[in-house]
Amino acid sequence: MTIPALPTYTMPSIEDFPTNKVSWTFEPAKAAFLIHDMQAYFVSFYERDSALMKTLLDNLVALKQFCKSHGIPVIYTAQPKEQNMADRALLNDMWGPGLNQSPELQQVVAALAPEAGDIVLDKWRYSAFQRSPLEHTLNELGRDQLLIGGIYGHIGCLMTAVDAFMRDIKPFMIGDAIADFSLEEHQMTLKYVAGRAGLVMSTASVIGQVPKAEPHALPDVLTHGGLLARIAKLVDEEEDAFDPDENLIDYGLDSVQIMALITEWRKHGVEVNFVQLAEAPTFNHWWALLEQTQNQVKMEGQV
Repeated sequence: MTIPALPTYTMPSIEDFPTNKVSWTFEPAKAAFLIHDMQAYFVSFYERDSALMKTLLDNLVALKQFCKSHGIPVIYTAQPKEQNMADRALLNDMWGPGLNQSPELQQVVAALAPEAGDIVLDKWRYSAFQRSPLEHTLNELGRDQLLIGGIYGHIGCLMTAVDAFMRDIKPFMIGDAIADFSLEEHQMTLKYVAGRAGLVMSTASVIGQVPKAEPHALPDVLTHGGLLARIAKLVDEEEDAFDPDENLIDYGLDSVQIMALITEWRKHGVEVNFVQLAEAPTFNHWWALLEQTQNQVKMEGQV
């Protein structure tokens, strides 16, 4: 009756995601991020050194950091460690006593531990909206979009997405920030959400979201002045005091911010990677690399 031992599998990437039926735009000012049931108890059913869990945790941590730095509320669901028979009700028939048999594993895994300002809600049913103030909380925060990540995909994550949709809250399932009982069930979850109850995105797509440029205008990240202003703002430095030959890591630029820049450049057809940027992490080196790459794109377009 309990959860079975869960096999690892390769986390789906954006190339594996189904086609979305809707074309909603993720808007950070309207969104909240739900970290679903990432408790030690539920994680423990995967292999200890599971590559799937490492990828999941890395992506959830990156998403949480992005949300915290962009004013997006972070909300957790977590089942309580003491659940009487009446509270569990039919869950007993399907899954047995659950957390009651391992109360020491009730906490959220350390890498994702809730911080000051985060919201933690008791979880009682598959959907995070059932027997919880989640909808009221979102309304109070003025949020009508919900990013969803965590475990398990085809159970709580999917039911929460469907429930959100039926409450006119737009669910965004982060396809590489959930894990499931199997790859097949993971893919089924994404297919259902993309076709019936929401929109599927990748971690990189969320982190790379920026306001769209004006029509025919060159994006600021592809202009010298625009990129300089962007990076100076990221490291909280005045432009006139910013040294373009100084190490950007020493300035405080972190890997999440670099990943967001790479994602944005790729959206505009400019392919650079983390290794190239890390060779010499200065503004002048990065600009020279971007100029070279943009010129190659132009030449290829003329062939």
